[in-house]
Amino acid sequence: MRKEVREKGWNDLKTNDSWATFKILSEFVMGFERMSRIGPCVSIFGSARLKPDNKYYQLATEIAQKIVENGYGVITGGGPGVMEAGNKGAHLAGGTSVGLNIALPFEQHDNPYIDHDKSLDFDYFFARKVMFVKYSQGFVVMPGGFGTLDELFEAITLIQTKKIAKFPIILVGTEFWEGLLDWVKSTLDKKFFTISPEDIDLLHLVDTSEEAVQIINEFYAKYSLSPNF
Repeated sequence: MRKEVREKGWNDLKTNDSWATFKILSEFVMGFERMSRIGPCVSIFGSARLKPDNKYYQLATEIAQKIVENGYGVITGGGPGVMEAGNKGAHLAGGTSVGLNIALPFEQHDNPYIDHDKSLDFDYFFARKVMFVKYSQGFVVMPGGFGTLDELFEAITLIQTKKIAKFPIILVGTEFWEGLLDWVKSTLDKKFFTISPEDIDLLHLVDTSEEAVQIINEFYAKYSLSPNF
């Protein structure tokens, strides 16, 4: 692959980029058309590597069930682990179960709990991320890796810069998230002053499904449901 790239001239590379815009556009059109019909949903993020016997897989399933019971659907990345748990909980509760799948060389494959008409496939992470933000009424963030952190900080940045409307961002698992939050407060806020103190208030740390759903319900008791972008 590296040899093939080296043999291409600059004009060849630029031409490939130009044609890629059509593929990118097709993903946005497909996403907007299909996601616009799903109704109010909450996105659940977390590691693809957690197995069904993991307590956070089980907690994600429970949270998803309660989210559906409170009138929302569930959106996940469509793969295994916590994503599967979120779709499973929504499916068991009889609610909307959406999967935004991404083509990856490892880890990712469709889970069996996505509604058959609500499984979307993406090649581009940035197109997929727009769908999460645009069509979610809240983020529930379980323990995960770099992809989970990417989605988390993307949402914080967009809200903090007022590029999208504010929505609840819920971190589940004190043992997992507490160290990161302590670093954000002590280093970013108090030592280097690279964030505003109120930015930290965008995040809610919980350990139970009841707490997670309560935050969502309390938020929308004060604010109307509204689309982003």
